[in-house]
Amino acid sequence: MNKAAKTKFFENVTIIDIAEEGKGVGKADDFVLFVDKAIPGDIADVQVYKSKKNFGEGKITELKKPSEYRTQPFCEHFGTCGGCKWQHMTYAAQLKFKQKSVADALSRIAKIDVEGMLPILPSPEDKYYRNKLEYTFSNKRWLYDGESRDNEELNMNALGFHIPGRFDKILDVNHCWLQAEPSNTLRNSIREFVIANGYSFYDLKAHTGALRNLIVRTSSTGEVMVIVVFGYANEEEVNKLMAFIDKGFPQITSLLYILNQKKNDTIFDQDVLVYKGPEYIYEEMEGIRFRIGPKSFYQTNSVQALHLYEITRDFAGFKGDELVYDLYTGAGTIANFVARKVREVVGIEYVPSAIEDAKINSAINNITNTKFYAGDMKDVLAPGFVAEHGKPDVIITDPPRAGMHPDVVNRLMEIEAPKIVYVSCNAATQARDLLVLKEKYDTVKIQPVDMFPHTQHVENVVLLVLKENN
Repeated sequence: MNKAAKTKFFENVTIIDIAEEGKGVGKADDFVLFVDKAIPGDIADVQVYKSKKNFGEGKITELKKPSEYRTQPFCEHFGTCGGCKWQHMTYAAQLKFKQKSVADALSRIAKIDVEGMLPILPSPEDKYYRNKLEYTFSNKRWLYDGESRDNEELNMNALGFHIPGRFDKILDVNHCWLQAEPSNTLRNSIREFVIANGYSFYDLKAHTGALRNLIVRTSSTGEVMVIVVFGYANEEEVNKLMAFIDKGFPQITSLLYILNQKKNDTIFDQDVLVYKGPEYIYEEMEGIRFRIGPKSFYQTNSVQALHLYEITRDFAGFKGDELVYDLYTGAGTIANFVARKVREVVGIEYVPSAIEDAKINSAINNITNTKFYAGDMKDVLAPGFVAEHGKPDVIITDPPRAGMHPDVVNRLMEIEAPKIVYVSCNAATQARDLLVLKEKYDTVKIQPVDMFPHTQHVENVVLLVLKENN
């Protein structure tokens, strides 16, 4: 290793690519650098803060020549908040590198020809596109340069987002560009009210404090759900805050709260208490209504989710008489969305409460040709299940980021459905699964979809068709 590597400082590094986690990639001799907030085309001096034998992670100390893809971030919290890591890159460039990341994963890992890959579908909105945000109350606010923890007059309370890599430090958010109103006004009003009224913010280490989380869900139908998660609050504190929110924000259709005194933030095992309105709001796609509860999963970019599901349906090419298996069905969104175009849909999902949501979503839309089952995919999708329900004409699979369990992939190989539409939020794990499936399936269509502007994340839809010799 050269002298620069020993001192962990490199001059005039040219950034040549972008890594899966969104960092810029540069090289100094044979030493690979993953550089925070660097963009292909940048030339910069880089200080390494974490080093291995052949690679290191670093940050820019001086930008010698900015990339043509650079732009001015629009958020005051950019660089501290971990939410929108690509705001310093033009949206056109983001799409280019997302397209490239999908192509690279499929060609490198799955050895698939990506020449006919379709252009990435941009998000119709690149600001205020999320329908759900979760904020955290903390008495350990992230301090900016110049602020001293020794200053006794300093307000250490925060209501905002976790600092990347720091579970116990919360960035106090002034304005977030991810969710439309009333999200920002609501959060700032609540913070102002609880500080003025002496509420204690949660201590993530000591597990004390009255206030833990604030969850805001909005929908394309105009409905708003707000969930306040209390820790060690008394009845008076709960009622006072809920009354303040109710009076100040009459547009809230579902106002809920939770008393969570566990040591983790998850609400899935907690009772939800209703302060005002029903315990749900509605989303709508093509006239189909979806009931969204406080624990329901729903794609967070509502407008682009419709386009994602349209692509999924179009790839399947339904004629009307198909039996469809929808794996990892969640709240049955895709299953109910395609049900009108097929003979029957069988949905499978690990989370029992999601399956109950799926059944409700079928019922409220008078959809009678769906069946839903809860359980571990690799256990449910057994030979007996297929024998009972019939061999599917089309399998739609939309697994979590980890992709499908190897046993599930093997079951798909045994079932030999004529078509598989694979929706993925992680092209690398999708490619890993496609490498196995390619023994029996041809990859016919590839369509990346941008669901999350200003982040490195990208969805990808692939159509697989069973080879004729099978």
